[in-house]
Amino acid sequence: MVVVLGSILALRLHAFLALVLGALVVAALTPAAAIVQHGLSKKLSPEAAQRVADQPVIERVTREFGATVGRIGVLIAFASIVGKCLLDSGGADRIVRSTLRVLGEQRASLAFLSSGFLLGIPVFFETVFLLMIPLGKAMRMRTGCNYTLYVMCIIAGATMTHSLVPPTPGPLFVAKELNVDMGLMILCGGVVGAITAGSGWLYARWINRRLDIPLRDTAKASLAEVEALLKRDESQLPPFWLAVLPIVLPVLLISAATPLDAKGGAEFYARLFAACPAVIDVIRVLGDSTIALGIAALIALGTVVRQGQKAGDVLDKGVGVALEEAGLIILIIAAGGAFGGVLQQTGIGPRLQELSKTYSIGILPLAWAVTAVVRIAQGSATVAMVTAVGMLGSMAKPELLGFHPVWVALAIGCGSKMGPWMNDSGFWVICKVSGFTEKECLSTFTVMLSIMGVVGLGVVMLLAKLFPLV
Repeated sequence: MVVVLGSILALRLHAFLALVLGALVVAALTPAAAIVQHGLSKKLSPEAAQRVADQPVIERVTREFGATVGRIGVLIAFASIVGKCLLDSGGADRIVRSTLRVLGEQRASLAFLSSGFLLGIPVFFETVFLLMIPLGKAMRMRTGCNYTLYVMCIIAGATMTHSLVPPTPGPLFVAKELNVDMGLMILCGGVVGAITAGSGWLYARWINRRLDIPLRDTAKASLAEVEALLKRDESQLPPFWLAVLPIVLPVLLISAATPLDAKGGAEFYARLFAACPAVIDVIRVLGDSTIALGIAALIALGTVVRQGQKAGDVLDKGVGVALEEAGLIILIIAAGGAFGGVLQQTGIGPRLQELSKTYSIGILPLAWAVTAVVRIAQGSATVAMVTAVGMLGSMAKPELLGFHPVWVALAIGCGSKMGPWMNDSGFWVICKVSGFTEKECLSTFTVMLSIMGVVGLGVVMLLAKLFPLV
């Protein structure tokens, strides 16, 4: 952690380079005996474990790097394509406008909260904010008040799915590392995210009555441009059902396949489709997370073409931009996977488990606290989640925990919300695009996310107690 955080904060290295450097240092300092012991704990034969220990440092790091890319690389690429196409087709705009129409201007804050929550599943947080903030400004121009409330609700909705619900990269990686079924992660992450987003909404309403931030011109968009947005013809946007299909369909497909991994669920499906067992095979194939997101990406691409853009431009330029964005995320997470993999070879998991027993520290508060410390120190929620799961992954097993590892994954996600400040790129995006001053951002955005992180830990601990799922 000293190497990674020191490289980011003191040397100003990119997170990718800092994580690779940290992995190399840890791999070089790990004794061969610890690597062998870790291999044996992973059910390797003594000979296979010794072969891993005999590998050069760089080979052990690159092996973990490649394994991580293999697990999540294609998933993140597909999710990025879905997000880019939602923006290009106007589908995201349609979702927000339709939600506003259904809930009405009186409940505009709930419309922004729910729209941000839904869009935060396939689209990166900063992108969701950039998409929705013009609509928040437009609503402020209509109503003449509540700008603080609208901005906070956009943030509260999008930020929780960013750290709790796959296929966003952070929770996707954590779920894969802890061997949590993707459907279960989506379901539990959605429940915890909805509750924590609700706490953010309550805080937003409270601070809105005490801090009336005015609407200001910004470098990104003048008030005249916002007014033009109000007059955009809705006939240019895709229908609502088509806009939400790339988001809802993969969730349904993955959720449908989730029971097949449980004994009771498999037996239920066997009875249900006794007349046509082939249906079960179709559900299993379509419910694979990679296949489901691939289908969503195709639908999203088709939506862009349907809106009048040339297929060649969509497949070339649109997909190219999406993959460029995904490539950077994949590199950072793969470097984090390498760092986490060699960290686990040191035996840090069992050691942390001993410490938690000695000092009566539960694994959920420990996972939350480790993630929170890394987040506050270096700013990135994703890097914080990747680092924490690397340290805690080997001890997150149902037989050791007494509950399902999904709750550890969600505790890590909630910890990544703590204390965002000026070392967080999202902080500056919100400041510069919304027109908030740094002081206003610290007293609203930073406080709200920290409250949501604490509430999230409490919710996760309660649910782990009530529904251990083992």
